[in-house]
Amino acid sequence: MSLSRKLLLRMFGRPRGVLGRLGGIIMSRTNRRHAAWAIGLLDVQPDNRVLEVGCGPGAAIQILAGSAQQTVGIDPSAEMLGQARQRNAAAIATGRIDLQQASADRLPYADGSFDMALAINSMQVWPDAMAGLQEIRRVLKSGGRVALAFTVHSGQRSEGVPDTVSAAGFVDCRLVQTNAAFCVLATRR
Repeated sequence: MSLSRKLLLRMFGRPRGVLGRLGGIIMSRTNRRHAAWAIGLLDVQPDNRVLEVGCGPGAAIQILAGSAQQTVGIDPSAEMLGQARQRNAAAIATGRIDLQQASADRLPYADGSFDMALAINSMQVWPDAMAGLQEIRRVLKSGGRVALAFTVHSGQRSEGVPDTVSAAGFVDCRLVQTNAAFCVLATRR
């Protein structure tokens, strides 16, 4: 693995240390607009429970806290969870937000726990994308929706993503694109 790839992973893929803190600051600023866009595509309702997989520094969680009954975020990075907890301290104190350290391929929730799920610029760094998608499917209620959003800087290409999501057991997969991002939306059978 090249040095530049290692640095990028330490900043954005599996953030830790000084580079991870800097990566979190950058992510919270650059992903906020795309998070709001993806959340809008999901059409979150006040009675929904929403899971964000790879919540990073908590920018999308912060937006969701004003829209959903409860928002749950997971991230494998202790550094990102620390930033997310700071950013969302008030909503955590009221129980509207819960943050856990976990990986996409091992979600610590019961079957059918969530109405919706969201991942922004994270699927491309999951240890096993198919296992992560199957876990999201497992924790979604029947009819639950998922949005997987990627900015042009994520390194993820749109080709094949809807097919991968479909292969994980989701239906009604569709791709929505802008000049700066794309999002795959799908429904759990």
